[in-house]
Amino acid sequence: MRKQWRKTEPRLAASHIVAALSVREDGAMSVALLIVDDNARFRVRARRRLEADGYVVVAEAADGASAIEAARRHRPNVVLLDIGLPDMSGLCVAEQLTSGPNAPAVVLTSTRDASDFGDAVARSGAHGFVPKSALSGDAISALLA
Repeated sequence: MRKQWRKTEPRLAASHIVAALSVREDGAMSVALLIVDDNARFRVRARRRLEADGYVVVAEAADGASAIEAARRHRPNVVLLDIGLPDMSGLCVAEQLTSGPNAPAVVLTSTRDASDFGDAVARSGAHGFVPKSALSGDAISALLA
């Protein structure tokens, strides 16, 4: 029986190569990141800030369904995930993203304080929470360490 191979979409293949082979000029490996937020302006600010701090933003998504698809397609190391999404709670998205094998590290974010969510952040499978006002590469790295 002969195996059938499917041709990989060049765009999809390139996204995996970027994530797997990103090496910064200083020799350190870059971390592939997916930004999920319904606010386009926040996504732009977060991308600029995190790329300046050495992260490689491989994709962005504006809602939960798109986030799940983007994570499946791009396989980021880290997902920065807004809790308040238009189609479903970011907490539910975090549970879905972290439930499978080779799950990305999820970092939740919101304009609200972490205490507003009680123990739901811990139950979601996320590595932690960073307020949007305190977002930085260092803040994410501290949660992942």
